[in-house]
Amino acid sequence: MKKIYIIAAMLAGTMSMAAQETYENAKLVDNDLNGTARYVGMGGALDALGADISVINSNPAGIGLFRHSMISTSFGLVMQQDVPGYATGNKTNVSFDQIGFVYSANSGKNSKLNFAFNYHKSKNFDYILAAAGKPNNASQNMLSYIKGAVGSQKEGGFNVGQDKNGTYIGYVDETSEYTAATFNQLDYLYWNAFLVDPKTGDYGYNPAQYLMFNREHTGYIGSYDFNISGNINDRVYLGLTFGFNDVHYNGYGQYAEEIVDFNGNYVGDINITDDRRITGSGFSMSAGVIVRPIEESPFRIGLSVTSPTWYDLTTENYTVLDNGTSYGMFDNGKSDEAYDFKLYTPWKFGISLGHTVGNYLALGASYEYADYSTMNTRVNDGYGYDWWNDGWYDYYESSSSDKVMNNHTKRTLKGVSTLRLGAEVKATPNLAIRAGYNYVSSMYSKDGYKDGSLVSEGSYYSSASDYTNWKDTNRFTLGLGYNVDKWNFDLAWQYSATNGTFYPYTSYAVSYDDGTPDVIMSEDKFDVTNKRHQLLLTVGYHF
Repeated sequence: MKKIYIIAAMLAGTMSMAAQETYENAKLVDNDLNGTARYVGMGGALDALGADISVINSNPAGIGLFRHSMISTSFGLVMQQDVPGYATGNKTNVSFDQIGFVYSANSGKNSKLNFAFNYHKSKNFDYILAAAGKPNNASQNMLSYIKGAVGSQKEGGFNVGQDKNGTYIGYVDETSEYTAATFNQLDYLYWNAFLVDPKTGDYGYNPAQYLMFNREHTGYIGSYDFNISGNINDRVYLGLTFGFNDVHYNGYGQYAEEIVDFNGNYVGDINITDDRRITGSGFSMSAGVIVRPIEESPFRIGLSVTSPTWYDLTTENYTVLDNGTSYGMFDNGKSDEAYDFKLYTPWKFGISLGHTVGNYLALGASYEYADYSTMNTRVNDGYGYDWWNDGWYDYYESSSSDKVMNNHTKRTLKGVSTLRLGAEVKATPNLAIRAGYNYVSSMYSKDGYKDGSLVSEGSYYSSASDYTNWKDTNRFTLGLGYNVDKWNFDLAWQYSATNGTFYPYTSYAVSYDDGTPDVIMSEDKFDVTNKRHQLLLTVGYHF
């Protein structure tokens, strides 16, 4: 094992993962293109056209264009493309995507007052990410060792065997009361289950000659939307929606290193399995307006605004380090934690256009903007009760912004523009043909990285070492619709493609005690893709 006494420079910082951390939180804040098959088939470009229940959140005024009551439900398949052969997990999954109704009532000669409820799966986490290759003078255990060798929380490391103030406590404790916020769960596992040489009692690290990473993401965010909307003289349409989200995320990861000594001799494998769950709920509000500026024309302009989703979340993990080498002597290599926190997503603003030609052509376009650098991660820092004279009490929970992590978010994430285009042609009075396109700009800054040198709960509760900078997303959709009396049957296909760069960890520069030149622990990176197909069927009834 090699020992390091001096850290010369830190190139990109260290890891920061899991709860209350920028990259983990980013998984929860964007939405898929999902809803009814008509909505998906037209690329979601219905915000100004309206009269589809899936616009209930993106532009609530669209529900005001319903002239009859209706009920619908949607379900289908989600299939991932180009999954490496060594990856584990299901590439095809059944998905229940939507159910809702609209009740339409007359409120005047040319006016309507509508009430609606809709459930839809706003985020489907089903995705397999896998990467393998030869590290570039790096290893996960080397990274954890360097963080301990840095020695100070202020420098981005931690004092092994000391508390966060530098007082010696002996055993490497895991509780936040005694250790630095930068001492994450992987650091704990490595320092207590691998990095010590039982023959000499010295701490050091080993290089890796091969690494393999596999993570299976599963779960969903369910959105429950309640709407009131209507129109004034069939010219102005107004809507308000209250939304409630239910989060169910699970990420199961497997990380393996083939360990060698400094002569290149194989000494065994290190395998880490990490099972992380994020659950919780949130609520939001959205408002919208659609206007027909010219009385004789069906051309429409829509505007919408959606508040942040105010999430109250819990993250928990169970992480195991399986040591297949002769190193390590103190711990069994297991760690589990649970942590409550809050997350507030950014505001969203939308503008949309819609036009119909006779009863055979509908065209829609919409643009939405959200600045994800303003995402607010918050620490739960107080609990209590307010007592009243009649003996009843209110329970309250206070929170404050994690300024350190939020500053990292501002550097790492950016504003996202979403463009939706769609068209529908009535080939016959009963048969409709649809097509759509989406462009979603990247949420991640080009040079963004996880930074575990941050003095934050997001660093301390980490249990995985990976992150991905995803690029722009392109979606292509096609659809068919067929009406029989009061029934409608709609089918949609969606292809979504996103490329990204996957990093198992970040970089360091070090200086060895034997006088050798500075050695860079280079960040290893792999090109990855997320290509998905969706087949969606909607059955609806108007009355």
